[in-house]
Amino acid sequence: MAIYDYETFGLHIPEMLIPREGTDFYKWAVVACDQYTSEPEYWNEVEEVVGDAPSTLRLMLPEIYLDKPGETDRIREIRASMDRYLSDGTLVQLPPGCMLVKRTAEGRSRLGLVIATDLEAYDFTKGSKTLTRATEGTVIERIPPRLRIRAGAPIEMPHIIILIDDPDKTVIEPLVDAPMRQIYDTDLMMEGGHVTGCFIEEKDLGGMQAALSALYDKAVEQYGDGNVIFQAMGDGNHSLATAKTNWENLKKTLTPEEIATHPARYALCEIENIHDSGIVFEPIHRMLFAKNGQRGIDIVAEATDLLAEQNGNAYIIDKKSPDLADELSRVPEDAFRIPFIVGENRGLIIVEKPVFKLEVGALQSVLDVIVKERAAADIDYIHGSAVVERLAAADGNCGFLLPAMDKFLLFPAVAADGALPRKTFSMGEANEKRYYIESRLITK
Repeated sequence: MAIYDYETFGLHIPEMLIPREGTDFYKWAVVACDQYTSEPEYWNEVEEVVGDAPSTLRLMLPEIYLDKPGETDRIREIRASMDRYLSDGTLVQLPPGCMLVKRTAEGRSRLGLVIATDLEAYDFTKGSKTLTRATEGTVIERIPPRLRIRAGAPIEMPHIIILIDDPDKTVIEPLVDAPMRQIYDTDLMMEGGHVTGCFIEEKDLGGMQAALSALYDKAVEQYGDGNVIFQAMGDGNHSLATAKTNWENLKKTLTPEEIATHPARYALCEIENIHDSGIVFEPIHRMLFAKNGQRGIDIVAEATDLLAEQNGNAYIIDKKSPDLADELSRVPEDAFRIPFIVGENRGLIIVEKPVFKLEVGALQSVLDVIVKERAAADIDYIHGSAVVERLAAADGNCGFLLPAMDKFLLFPAVAADGALPRKTFSMGEANEKRYYIESRLITK
């Protein structure tokens, strides 16, 4: 069997930065910046937990503050913290290698490997056939504000999780027996569970390289040489798209020799096996905030009308209806049932003869009209139905609940049809997302 170099798989062995010995990892590790975007109280509490301690909170911008007053000052402070942590020894560099991570949250554990993905093997544009595939449609407007943070920054931190399709568990799982050095073993703040990280040097990763080679050959056989999907985005689609955009901009200033070795060519990430029993696909719900004095129920009615126009038919069933059972019995089996919440109101939007494969596709299509074309509401993407319940109680708000996707459909669906509608699935709830710990230099 041929053993390929890591570039063949779109991967790279990084030199990671970790906080120096003695750092309080409980305060150092902070959840991904794109979580709790409608909950300022969460981030206020994180500030209280961290205090003056060294923390990744000082190296990232929670997206709740994007495009808000003070953003420029916050980014300036982030750059200053990066420079300070690099100069005062807060961050120390490891030799080439990977971090084997075990994360436990919500009663589930999963394994991952912190490695770098090659941005030359990734393209988020629609219809791309690169080794690393976007799994959701990329919203181009979301890249510039993130690019303001990454462009020119000396280091990066990953909340990107990339999935591999390894049913026989040959790549990541056997690494538990490799020679390694434990770097951290800590509880995570804000009900984030527990995480351990063990460093494996590059010289001890030969078995993984061989397993990746065999897995790559299987992927070529399954999908064909021109359509191999080897890495599928799990979390952080737009973060990776931002890294790609930054790299493409930087490439224009580099020589071919510099392009081959520049650290910004790669993005630190965690790869996980979609067949890990600890990986659960949760739905991402939609929360709308009506504008111009409209009520939440007006938004629901508008969405229903648009769904009727775009599909066979659409109508509302009130869950408090005395004839609920009879009304539901007349709903066709192939119809979509999309629950909504407005204050004390609970109901279902029934979509008959849908033209989309998934409920999320049908709903997102009409919400885009309401939010972008008609500017009738703002939208947020919410993890967890309890948060939707709470937010939907406020005047002018309405929440739409969506079902979970079967995770084993991801690779074949993306290979066959391309990226799914954006925010189709989430790998766990918000508190199960990746917490920042490792980082990496991306400037020379």
